[in-house]
Amino acid sequence: MAAHRRSRQRPVGGTTARAAVTVVLAGTATAAGFDGAAHAAPRPAPAGADVNRLYREAEVATEKYNGAKEKADSARERLRDLQDETARAQARLNKAREALGTVAAAQYRAGGLDPALRLMLSDDPDAYLDGAALAERAGSRHHAELGRVRAQLREIEKLRGAARVEVKTLTTRRAELGRHKRTITEKLSAARQALSLMSPEERAGITGGTGRAARSAGGTARDTALSQAPNARAAQAVAYAHQKLGSPYVWGATGPDAFDCSGLVLAAYRSAGVSLPRTTYAQIDAGRRVSRSELLPGDLVFFYSGISHVGLYIGNGQMIHAPNPSAPVRVAPVDQMPFAGATRVV
Repeated sequence: MAAHRRSRQRPVGGTTARAAVTVVLAGTATAAGFDGAAHAAPRPAPAGADVNRLYREAEVATEKYNGAKEKADSARERLRDLQDETARAQARLNKAREALGTVAAAQYRAGGLDPALRLMLSDDPDAYLDGAALAERAGSRHHAELGRVRAQLREIEKLRGAARVEVKTLTTRRAELGRHKRTITEKLSAARQALSLMSPEERAGITGGTGRAARSAGGTARDTALSQAPNARAAQAVAYAHQKLGSPYVWGATGPDAFDCSGLVLAAYRSAGVSLPRTTYAQIDAGRRVSRSELLPGDLVFFYSGISHVGLYIGNGQMIHAPNPSAPVRVAPVDQMPFAGATRVV
């Protein structure tokens, strides 16, 4: 019986052990698989992705800075005009007050005697009566002058109130400029730091080479672009942009030696006698919208959903633009960035 029990227990024990080992191994393998998945290193972002993102964010802040600066300049100009107008009104008021003072002094000096008594004592009554009539007319002018003085006082107070509003507006715009400037500085500083950690090959992929290379790339397309431009002003804008190939990108700059993206197209059309708004947000509405299939040299091409970048189309799917602080003004394909729209200025 004992032998029989032992013979029956061995198979059971062996099967159980093997099953347990199988379960443990399977669990271990599964746990190892989950653990490996949980601790797998994330796939690194493409080289330069962070730099390009930082440059885009800096460019968004740059366009906001440009818009705030434009409004601040307008407020400053309005304030200066109001101050000049107030000064002129104050001079008129001072002159009117002097005239009133002279009349008041004369009346005071002559006001000691009753008019009838002055007539009786006068050596020349006819002359006195003529003088009285003149004084009456002068009194009428005096009252009219008082009315003008009151109106001038109201005008000056109105001008000063408007000036106070402009001072407040200017203060707000200056604070806004400071915020955008800090954002730009922070983004560009982070981009420079990221660039410093890259290999020369990775940096070259972002900077796109030297200014000489940019000028060389643009020279081959210039004549074609000028011949295809819809009019002389568009052709002049394209010619100007070609002349500026290799110029450095400087945020807030509108030339003649450095540019940001909207500053470049503004300067290009300024050379053709056409005034454009300062920012990409306003430039896209500065002319007639055209589709991508209708593009002609001289058209403005815009990128990203926030309309934060602009270039000048030169034909054959190419544009001239000011990319970022690490790359000069250069020729680039329109397909290089997400296309958002286009405008024909003239």
